[in-house]
Amino acid sequence: MPPGQRHVHGWPVSHYGPVPRFRPERWNLRVFGATAAGDEHSWTFEEFTVLPRVTVVADLHCAAGPTSTDHEWFGIAATTVLELAPPAPDVTHVMAWAEYGYTANLRLSDFMTPETLLATHHNGELLTAEHGFPLRLVVPHLYGYKGPKWLRAIEYMTEDRRGFWEDRGYHNIGDVWTEQRYSHQERESGGPARQ
Repeated sequence: MPPGQRHVHGWPVSHYGPVPRFRPERWNLRVFGATAAGDEHSWTFEEFTVLPRVTVVADLHCAAGPTSTDHEWFGIAATTVLELAPPAPDVTHVMAWAEYGYTANLRLSDFMTPETLLATHHNGELLTAEHGFPLRLVVPHLYGYKGPKWLRAIEYMTEDRRGFWEDRGYHNIGDVWTEQRYSHQERESGGPARQ
């Protein structure tokens, strides 16, 4: 158990705002920004569902302290996205975009770990709408606010920019094992300015 966390049973639902309605005919996943080829990549829902899949068993940590353990996530490895839509050589960060304009920024090194995936299933079942169906970013070594539900796009960035919760006082990196919960814990050069 990471420091400052407490074990909880089950999988509590936690999000900001309403649950979006899924419309498969309108859904796509985009990769844009500083791509290696300079163009945008996009997959429809049908195209996305046939990409290679992986399974990752990992815990889920909330910055407020709860940790639920042994989640079996199934989906597309972030490294697969990076292979299919390569970033430019000077990319250092990604912004994960979700429904309603929600964002979470990550260092490229966090996005490209073998455990990071774009999850479609949890414990052998499709994600529920409340837990992010059809797609949720899972970054097990970071707090949950770094893994948005209802993922719609990945933006490659050549410099860091704060996401939704990071701009509202949460730590810019969010590492669970060093308890990077809140922005007041950041060093002076710990991240970009808040907007």
